[in-house]
Amino acid sequence: MICAVLLLGLVGRLLYLMGAQSEYYSKKADDLHERERDIKAARGKILDINGTILADNRTVCTVSVIHSQIKDPEKVIQVLARELSMDEEIIRKKVEKISSIERLQTNVEKSIGDRIREYDLEGVKVDEDYRRYYPYGSLASKVLGFTGGDNQGIIGLEVKYDEILKGEPGKILTVTDARGVEIDGTGERRKEPVSGNTLRTSLDVNIQEYVQQAAGKVMEEKQAERVSILLMNPQNGEIYACVNVPEFDLNDPFMLQQDTTGLSEKEIQDLLNQMWRNACINDTYEPGSTFKIITMSAGLSEGVVSPNDSFFCPGYKIVEDRRIHCHKRTGHGAENFVQGAQNSCNPVFIEVGLRLGVEKFCDYFRNFGLMEKTGIDLPGEASTIMHKEENIGEVELATMAFGQSFQITPIRLAATVSALVNGGKMVTPHVATDVLDEEGNVVKHLKFPEKEGVLSEETSRTVREILESVVSEGSGKNAYLEGYSIGGKTATSQTLPRSANRYISSFLGFTPAEHPTVLGLCI
Repeated sequence: MICAVLLLGLVGRLLYLMGAQSEYYSKKADDLHERERDIKAARGKILDINGTILADNRTVCTVSVIHSQIKDPEKVIQVLARELSMDEEIIRKKVEKISSIERLQTNVEKSIGDRIREYDLEGVKVDEDYRRYYPYGSLASKVLGFTGGDNQGIIGLEVKYDEILKGEPGKILTVTDARGVEIDGTGERRKEPVSGNTLRTSLDVNIQEYVQQAAGKVMEEKQAERVSILLMNPQNGEIYACVNVPEFDLNDPFMLQQDTTGLSEKEIQDLLNQMWRNACINDTYEPGSTFKIITMSAGLSEGVVSPNDSFFCPGYKIVEDRRIHCHKRTGHGAENFVQGAQNSCNPVFIEVGLRLGVEKFCDYFRNFGLMEKTGIDLPGEASTIMHKEENIGEVELATMAFGQSFQITPIRLAATVSALVNGGKMVTPHVATDVLDEEGNVVKHLKFPEKEGVLSEETSRTVREILESVVSEGSGKNAYLEGYSIGGKTATSQTLPRSANRYISSFLGFTPAEHPTVLGLCI
């Protein structure tokens, strides 16, 4: 009787396993007998505004060994050591390791992978893979960014748009016996990878190359530590060029341009991080006199100053107990506001700042977006470094009025001035414009926030006219080009500590002055 009950229970259990649980155990069996190898997806290209390829893929190979399938280990070790230029002992450890699969080397040149295939070595797998390739080397390196060994974005557009670019990897499935040896005649099953989408940008290769060469020339002539240049459309925020020299080679992004002998891993990594930084976005600085465009816009908008207001510059202005000098120590004498702008006269702009007062000045600072990040589609945008409003006295207000004692990013300054000269529309600076499929069809047009009414059209027109006169008649005359209407403002700010006598020179310009379609900032 007991035996019958036990037998009945076993039959019931068997029926349960064969019926309700059959799919589960079938999958478990498949998992035990299937070996899986990944196939990387082709990463989407990055294009400039005219369709020129800025980031592409090259076919490379991944070489692996499977211990259970190797029949002549010594031959395998010798061939792979020779072809891959690897130490025999390293390969021996991988060959002798009892595991499902051991990866020996990735990013192997396709020609080498093809040669290894020709040996027809049992237990050696050569899978085709992709490596990122940048046709223009260092061009726009700190904007484009690069990928790591796993083809995942690390900095720049590569990481910002990684989800769009990366695609979906495929798989190779092979059936093995209990010892892990592939069963003849079963073949391979493949799940094909899905390529990533292509990213079209507003960058222009010709403009970027020209600007990068110009920046290098300026760096050499002025013996500067670095030069940053930003060109954008102030009407919609599209960036045509973003240069930060010295740039680095995107095809060899871990190669430092200096001797690293004796440095620790952390020190080397710090140097790499510094080399990869995009100063236009990641770093702040005291803007100096280019900020007078903001003080001018606020003063005109609030009505505390008009173009014909009279001023007198003796070469300084006393604020509380402080004598704050003009860059022209002998003074500019009598001048109206437009002439004060043309002369980049500090006392004139200090007076405008004091007329606004701390509360109004801070209101405009906020309304012009200067306390917010621009939202540019590049990673690591830095925030403005600013006094707390309750800590701003007249001296702090006076220095802020001509662009000192606080710090902003170049991209923040460019975005704010764009709004002040385009009629009052705050645009979001951006590099990417469209997502394309493999056939080049637009899958998605990228849109970025805009905010109307930052400044009135009338005040914006006055600002443009004054800044045009700065270039045609004033301190910005080196930017004057016959036949073109150009507005702009020069600046020289001193770095901290002031005793070091180190300076940042810059110029912000736009054209045509009547309706700007290009705005440039050179630092």
